[in-house]
Amino acid sequence: MRYDFTTRPQRSESGSSKWNSMLKINPSAFHGIVPLSVADMEFPLAPPIAQALSRFSQTSCLGYTDPTDEYYEACVLWQRRRHGWPAEKDWIATTPGVVPALFNAVRSFASEGDGVIIQPPVYRPFRDAIERGGRRVVENPLLPPDGNALGTAGRPRYRIDFEDLAIKAADPRARLLLLCSPHNPVGRVWEPAELRRLLDICVQNDVIVVSDEIHGDITMPGHDFTSIMGVADPSDYDHIVVCTSPSKSFNIAGCQSSAIFVPDEHLRERFEEGMADAAFFQLNAFAYPATIAAYTLCDEWLEQLLGVVENNYGILRGAIEAYLPGVKVMPLEGTYLAWMDFRAWGLADAERRRILEQEAMLFLDHGPKFGTQGSGFERLNLACPSDVIEGALERLVSVAHERKLDTIGR
Repeated sequence: MRYDFTTRPQRSESGSSKWNSMLKINPSAFHGIVPLSVADMEFPLAPPIAQALSRFSQTSCLGYTDPTDEYYEACVLWQRRRHGWPAEKDWIATTPGVVPALFNAVRSFASEGDGVIIQPPVYRPFRDAIERGGRRVVENPLLPPDGNALGTAGRPRYRIDFEDLAIKAADPRARLLLLCSPHNPVGRVWEPAELRRLLDICVQNDVIVVSDEIHGDITMPGHDFTSIMGVADPSDYDHIVVCTSPSKSFNIAGCQSSAIFVPDEHLRERFEEGMADAAFFQLNAFAYPATIAAYTLCDEWLEQLLGVVENNYGILRGAIEAYLPGVKVMPLEGTYLAWMDFRAWGLADAERRRILEQEAMLFLDHGPKFGTQGSGFERLNLACPSDVIEGALERLVSVAHERKLDTIGR
């Protein structure tokens, strides 16, 4: 069955956070402009999920709802079948999202003033979870692309700075490392050897790895996702928390469904106590049927989605290389988010943002929100119909031409 990845749902008055943000930034954004910022999709809901939610609403009520055995089984079998690691039902703690899980992990496993390691440029809530909880941000910045680290396509890519990580993890007050895997925004899919080396450093220094694997289903050809659990030995389990969710893969963030795998019983008790202290109890009632349908009925929908993302990335790279050679599009191994380097334009971040939003009507996630290492960069969401990407590129190229920015790099 061919699914619909060309129709764009009408979201401008739906309460969409992404759309509301665009209209707040530029109320004059004209009809047909689509924001390419927040990581959700501009596609119709996968039919099996829509049908499951419809059946649930017609045959059930929306009272307080606990996870069912069917829900647990769907989460466990998805990890085993798609990602090849020995997930178990008893390891699952449910949360209304991966971000609440990150906040809770920081509060539950680190005390005020303790160090929590992140690897910027990285998803902003990683830093927020630490700072808002009164913990201390410890940066282990990724090494930027250079000729010493080439991916499978022969293009430079970001790397983990293991020497620096070993130093940061050795601090007696370092308690956690928040790992983004695949990495948002740089698009890396960490290889097994990288994950094993990272885990060795953390276990040796008694640092817990909290692995955000929400984008783990979204990989490009030639890149296979490996969970941190895929390289772990049972003796490592007391240093691992794995955060999973169908929300990115199937565009159901509004259902607020996340399964957090905590294989060590003591860590799991601490994590669940933290959730209770924060008054997090049952999930949204729609979370369960949506997750079950996604994980049991939507493999083909997901495979077709990956083809659309790959095609959109090709459109983006091709146009940028042809018309804006000064801009560099980073290699995309995983996620549906393209990381773009505009530093050659020589513009301050605020000026570049103004040009993009007010002149090109291009609404992206701006690099500085991912840390100081993101200055000069932009993140573009590829999960939309291809004509949306084409239209955005036409506007970008036109504005760059008017400002003579298209000559940079030639």
